[in-house]
Amino acid sequence: MSISSPTASSVFVSLSITIATRESRLALWQAEHVKALLEGLGHRVSLLGMTTKGDQILDRSLSKVGGKGLFVKELEVALEEGRADIAVHSLKDVPMDLPEGFALACVMEREDPRDAWVSPGCATLADLPSGAVVGTSSLRRLVLLRAALDQLGRSDVRIEPLRGNLDTRLRKLDEGGYHAIVLAAAGLKRLGLENRIRAVFEPDQSLPAAGQGALGIEVRADRTDLMGALAPLIHWPSWFRVAAERTVSRAMGGSCSMPLAAYSDWDAVSPEQLRLDAAWGDPEGHAPLVRVGAQGEVTSLEQAEALGMRVTQALQAAGAPSPAQG
Repeated sequence: MSISSPTASSVFVSLSITIATRESRLALWQAEHVKALLEGLGHRVSLLGMTTKGDQILDRSLSKVGGKGLFVKELEVALEEGRADIAVHSLKDVPMDLPEGFALACVMEREDPRDAWVSPGCATLADLPSGAVVGTSSLRRLVLLRAALDQLGRSDVRIEPLRGNLDTRLRKLDEGGYHAIVLAAAGLKRLGLENRIRAVFEPDQSLPAAGQGALGIEVRADRTDLMGALAPLIHWPSWFRVAAERTVSRAMGGSCSMPLAAYSDWDAVSPEQLRLDAAWGDPEGHAPLVRVGAQGEVTSLEQAEALGMRVTQALQAAGAPSPAQG
């Protein structure tokens, strides 16, 4: 079960809730944010800090060591064993299909979903010196950066792997290992590090990852009491957006080994019209970047997922591989 549609209980019941969280500074900020909101609703909340395999394995890319699930497995074990009640995740780090017995109970209001350009000396890609090194941990960003650099005729620029939590990545930049790095704007903003953002990439420049900037809360599927408690934190416009995006990733077999972007936003004129764009690139550079989009009315999770399937079919028709081919 990957998506549930919880509804608020008519009778308030105060719960004692333990949040399982990774121990990076950003993950703890996210957990503390949810803790404060739940306490404001009258619940008693504590944190259970944990280190995941994704936090421990830093010498290899995620696509080579197990993908997104490395950041959530230990938290799910804590839920299963009853040591924690909920887990707070950055949705772009959550596998597209949750294990049997778990549910996504809440998607909160989305932060800035864009990619951020962070560099001490280069205002833009075009300002990079000859032979410059740009760091990113994402195959999606790699193919999008390569396409942008190709347009500038900058085959001299190298794109190198960059792992670690946000503070570690910034430290590696400051130590001179890279001329620039690309990070999620949301994480920098949540930690009060907006001043490190030299520029943001608009979606037409660097299409975000599915769910980027959104927080999701996972529970055991049988915990209807928690689903009721979390219902006031749901932001449905954000949930519809990420449901459409994650449907593309799920249908494409999306993981850290899939250089895939999917991003949606509401039409400024027609509020119930959702525009969904997706892009796929070949990490080896043998095929051109494929980008498609579609728009439709979305007022339910089912409509969001249907839009996601339409865009997936268009993406595959334009040359992106199906899961069987990939």
